[in-house]
Amino acid sequence: MQQVLHCRAVPPTAKSRDWLLLLHSLPAGRSTARVALWRQLRKCGAVAFKTSTHILPDGVPYLERLQWLAQQARHAGGDATIVHASNIVGTSDDEIVHLFNAERTRDYAEMATDLSRLIKTRRRPTKVKDHQLAKFVARFEEIESIDFFACPKREVVDMLLGQLRAQRHDPASRIERVQSTQFVRKVWLTRPRPEIDRVGSAWLIRRFIDPKARFVFSARPADHPGAVTFDMVDGRFSHVGDDCTFETLLKSFGIEDPAARRIGEMVHAADLEDGKFPHVEAVGIDRLLKGWARLGRTDEQLIEHGAECFGALYEFLRKQS
Repeated sequence: MQQVLHCRAVPPTAKSRDWLLLLHSLPAGRSTARVALWRQLRKCGAVAFKTSTHILPDGVPYLERLQWLAQQARHAGGDATIVHASNIVGTSDDEIVHLFNAERTRDYAEMATDLSRLIKTRRRPTKVKDHQLAKFVARFEEIESIDFFACPKREVVDMLLGQLRAQRHDPASRIERVQSTQFVRKVWLTRPRPEIDRVGSAWLIRRFIDPKARFVFSARPADHPGAVTFDMVDGRFSHVGDDCTFETLLKSFGIEDPAARRIGEMVHAADLEDGKFPHVEAVGIDRLLKGWARLGRTDEQLIEHGAECFGALYEFLRKQS
């Protein structure tokens, strides 16, 4: 008989979420069944929550999936219980959401690395094959289907896929040079929760391109008509080929400053993790930004705090030159 327990540990709040937990156990020696169950849980997007417990957001499709997996566990000689819970004591909803996004970040990061490697072939006289693109699109859709809480790393993979699609027709992606005088006193738009490439690009924009730049954050460019978009899907300045947005800005505006160009390599290394550059310096800044984000800093504060880091790094590198 299917067992579903409905628990409310504390009275729910207006912001509380509902969760489904699968409590499961299998007999010792049933390693094949255990691995099969783990793979099915991962495929449907469930994450490990406590010992022998996995969690999913509440919803009919997810409940049906867990009911099926609970049945599989029992057929293998084990036991399984599904719990419907609100307000889990000792763990906030934000902490649970972070568990899901951490898993999806790993999935997207792995895919981004593979995409970056393929995009590098633009330097050779070859075009991206349709079957290569189709495999990546299918992989992206599979991850996206279990990305329940809009993991920020999704946008990076989406941009890389856009580049791959373009290479079906033009393997030699080029960066157009622009006049800096056309980009002064502008509103610059990027995605919320900026990380290393967006924060570094914002510093570069204010330092070398538009000292009076004002930054706004939205996933919908239509909300800010006239804004200059960067590090976004179909953004005015974004990833091109295997260049990150910081590098695209350097080339678009003809910035030849040695220290800035070296920082571009560092940002590339931290953002894309493709092994193109051996630098690790910006990884520290990247971790600081992620830490500040978890502490609840606003998007504006992330830009300002990050600018101080990049400014100090620039001064150190400039005096070394």
